[in-house]
Amino acid sequence: MSSAANQRRGSCQLWLGTSGYSYTEWVDAGFYARGTRPAQMLPRYAERFPTTEINHTWYQMPRAEASARQMARVPPGFLFSAKLTRSLTHEVDPDGWRDQARLYRDGVSPMVQSGQLAAVLVQLPNRFSRSPDNRRYLADLMDELHGLPLAVEFRHRSWANDRVFAELERRRVTLVTVDAPPLKSLFPSLDTVTNPKLIYARFHGRNGQAWYSGSKQTQFDYDYDDDELSRFRDDRLASMAGKASRGLVFFNNHVRAQAPRNAESLMRLLHLQGFVTVRAESLGGGRPRLAL
Repeated sequence: MSSAANQRRGSCQLWLGTSGYSYTEWVDAGFYARGTRPAQMLPRYAERFPTTEINHTWYQMPRAEASARQMARVPPGFLFSAKLTRSLTHEVDPDGWRDQARLYRDGVSPMVQSGQLAAVLVQLPNRFSRSPDNRRYLADLMDELHGLPLAVEFRHRSWANDRVFAELERRRVTLVTVDAPPLKSLFPSLDTVTNPKLIYARFHGRNGQAWYSGSKQTQFDYDYDDDELSRFRDDRLASMAGKASRGLVFFNNHVRAQAPRNAESLMRLLHLQGFVTVRAESLGGGRPRLAL
């Protein structure tokens, strides 16, 4: 990589964390100390990572008071990525979804106002193919959520299209890069950057045989080794970091606490190659200290 490319890569702040943080099995796995209660998990998590992806906002509509309570449990520089509620991605009411979008805006508003909402993750289901109706709905949804930091994760391969990428770029919406099993129907893992303010990567594991099992305990039960993480760093993150000012990287392989272990491993591997990573211990106040 050229010195100019290295310089661009070095200007991108990478924030690493996990998809969710409240898992009782992480106590058994040793990530949380014995006796840690669910209400204590977020502040304990924030001692190790500077950001997290909130899962519960997919299952239920976020509420402003709940968002404020979460913010009170972490340092002021801690960043959140919030999943868009399933009533806007998986269980859409054609007549009521705009009201749902307004409720979602209200629910995350404290994080927006504090500057701690780094992204809204629009995770679309496998069945959401690039049909005319789905194209119209996604365009309308992005219009309704305009102004929020949107990141779209496609699952269906039909969205891997240059016209899609150009439209996301025009809207400054981030295309999520995924690491997942190389199954024919799935959206491929790409290093395409559509938003110079934010890149976003998610690690789901590579359990191809269990991907459609319907069991998260088998689908996401995967442990990345250093060779796999290094290849992703070199093949995806290296080029992406040279084109954006901030990056979010989350691990979703949560079953036996592989996610935090793999996130810390990737942080170490990024550090070895001169990437800029944000450390949890730097978030006591003000601007975060960066570790080269």
